[in-house]
Amino acid sequence: MDEIITLDYGSGGKKTASLIDKLIVPAFCNPALSALGDGAVLAGAARLVFSTDSFVVNPLFFPGGDIGKLSVCGTVNDIAMCGGDPKYLSLALIIEEGVPMNVLSLVIASIKAAAEAAGVVIVTGDTKVVERGKADGIYINTSGVGFLKYPGLAPEMIQDGDAVLISGTIGDHGAAVMLARNGISDGEITSDCAPLNTLVDALFESGAAVRILRDPTRGGVATTLNEFIEGADRGIELEETALPIRADVQAACDILGFDPLYCANEGKLIAIVSGETAQAALSALRKHPLGGNAAVIGRVSGRYPGRVVMNTAFGGGRVLQKLAGAQLPRIC
Repeated sequence: MDEIITLDYGSGGKKTASLIDKLIVPAFCNPALSALGDGAVLAGAARLVFSTDSFVVNPLFFPGGDIGKLSVCGTVNDIAMCGGDPKYLSLALIIEEGVPMNVLSLVIASIKAAAEAAGVVIVTGDTKVVERGKADGIYINTSGVGFLKYPGLAPEMIQDGDAVLISGTIGDHGAAVMLARNGISDGEITSDCAPLNTLVDALFESGAAVRILRDPTRGGVATTLNEFIEGADRGIELEETALPIRADVQAACDILGFDPLYCANEGKLIAIVSGETAQAALSALRKHPLGGNAAVIGRVSGRYPGRVVMNTAFGGGRVLQKLAGAQLPRIC
């Protein structure tokens, strides 16, 4: 690791993984933490699922969402990706002196609306105010508690021949925030920020054999898939022609030098399911309001152990590694 913390350590990619693996996990090592899921499934705690997340997005408001909506959806989705049914959230606000009261009111209203949409209740919290210049408007932390509904989700469950699905278009949130930060907006690209717990229910109700779930936030689709198969004797092959990337999102990324596969998503899930149940899973996702653009984007195979490889439209292969730096910091 470096001698000082840089923005790269907040990217969700290689630097973040290094910080977690070399400093944080050894300090607090226990089975729940070492699983390194989106949240922790707590043994002996009445099937309890617990998660926490902090939100420092810049700007506070962006097309399709804001830091308030994001703070609810992010933690709700982390619990859902663990197979949990989210129920309760805490809300901690760090507010910079000088923030207009109407801005805070809008954020609080957004949190309320998002919590109601997700079916969760804000039950505890904290508020701190710091001096002007000591923060960047508003920072939020939410922690969530739910009950385990779909046990057994883990990378170890992945098998050869499994299908890789995504519930919709890739990179929308990252592109929307990126454009808003640069003062660019065409009115069409909006964040996909949304609670995914009912989408997870629809997937399991289809009867699909689900191996693992994840919402590809920081680091994007490519980094998330790498986390699934690190050190494994199998890899993942993606098909470039199957990736649901909007043309305007791709164009925005091309202009500003980003790759949609590494852009954050805040309202999409990746599911690895058995090959035999892939079509049932796909059908269930597409019938849900949040899954209309769902697609099967690849498969698990033994051809590239421990790697994610994309078969390109031109007949070649591209190795997709974890995000190496901070493609776009302050994204969530």
